[in-house]
Amino acid sequence: MKIYNTLTRQKEEFVPVHPGKVGMYVCGPTVYNYIHIGNARPMIIFDTVRRYFEYKGYEVNYVSNFTDVDDKIIKKANEEGVTATEIAERYIKECKQDMEALNIKPATHQPRATEEIGGMIKMIQTLIEKGHAYEVDGTVYFKTRSFKDYGKLSKKNIDDLEAGHREIKVTGEEGKKDPLDFVLWKPKKEGEIAWDSPWGEGRPGWHIECSEMSKKYIGDTIDIHAGGEDLIFPHHENEIAQSEACNDEKFANYWMHNGFLNINNKKMSKSAGNFFTVREIGEKYPLQVIRFFMLSAHYRTPLNFSDTLVESAKTGLDRILTAIDLCREMAAKEETGSLSDAEKEHFAKVEALVKKFEDAMEDDFNTADAVSAIFEIVRESNSTVKDFSADYAKKVLKVLEDLCGVLGIETTKEEEILDEEIEKLIEERQAARKNKDFARADEIRDQLLEQGIVLKDTREGVKWSRV
Repeated sequence: MKIYNTLTRQKEEFVPVHPGKVGMYVCGPTVYNYIHIGNARPMIIFDTVRRYFEYKGYEVNYVSNFTDVDDKIIKKANEEGVTATEIAERYIKECKQDMEALNIKPATHQPRATEEIGGMIKMIQTLIEKGHAYEVDGTVYFKTRSFKDYGKLSKKNIDDLEAGHREIKVTGEEGKKDPLDFVLWKPKKEGEIAWDSPWGEGRPGWHIECSEMSKKYIGDTIDIHAGGEDLIFPHHENEIAQSEACNDEKFANYWMHNGFLNINNKKMSKSAGNFFTVREIGEKYPLQVIRFFMLSAHYRTPLNFSDTLVESAKTGLDRILTAIDLCREMAAKEETGSLSDAEKEHFAKVEALVKKFEDAMEDDFNTADAVSAIFEIVRESNSTVKDFSADYAKKVLKVLEDLCGVLGIETTKEEEILDEEIEKLIEERQAARKNKDFARADEIRDQLLEQGIVLKDTREGVKWSRV
């Protein structure tokens, strides 16, 4: 299996730290709002990477964090007149709901920054003791030049970086010894959540949380660190510097980064009016279609999101699911107990296509080519399964189910809940909210979500859609 390593800019054979096991850390969202469609791409991609490792028999320790203390969270809390904890709790719950709708498996560990402060303080203390960090008036900075390999991931030259930052002055950071030094711990400001530390009340900088959590839940050296390409610099570069300076070990053996998602060939932004949350997209398309669409291109390439392309993905997914339904129908026929020579010959073609699927996935997780292999199996199945036995249909069905499982595509259709039943449950939920029985209201919402129904509160009332 080969993985393109951002660190070396080339494909490398995957060799795990521990045979048969994979330690994988994927940077998670900052929870101050609903996740957007750009957030969904790395979630889907690296969930699929995890699924393929598990398909091949690896034991995967998949860690993905929630950043639940951040300037944006504090700002939103102050705007709403609630605590930062309330904001974080609300959007962690909403994020998990969207991830479930996208069929993203729960991480082995989903640590929250606020629950790992002690470990971050300990790591910062170690960096100070080793001469890699210093404190000025309650702020602790990482001494960037103390780490000789700084820039090795992003391929940025430290002298060029210095020239680019020479005139920049950031409020509260006048005490820096070097413009390139970055914050490990910041002092408390009025109205901010804070924790006690040896340097006074404050909170950690963003970069240190991932270094501490990957160390705690995986180890000093992890197999794969992944995220969007926008994280390469400065976030992942800073993670390497502080982790390797602290632990005296290589931080990650393989770095994987997905390309950007554009909307109608333009960068997604609120100012451009093309910013969409997963929840909003789910009102227009089944989220399983969105997942399939995301996997239709190689993860490292930019992906353009448009109605035309998504409709094409929907048509393609329907072809696969229709073929699976036909296999199920044919598998219900009377069994023969063995395959005929003709059936063996055709199933050998299917097995060759399974090998083609695996070869694509083992070439840097090329899901685009893997999907093409599934379409070839669908063509082979559609041309033979009606004329062959139930035994043959069952074997082809298992192949299609297994490969769709790697891609995280659900192939079992659940019985649809009737519209009048949905409306009745929504009425009950509204009554529960009016009576301040929020636990029951949430229970009803979750019940509907499990059956593929997403609710949205609007000025005109509650709207619902199927995912």
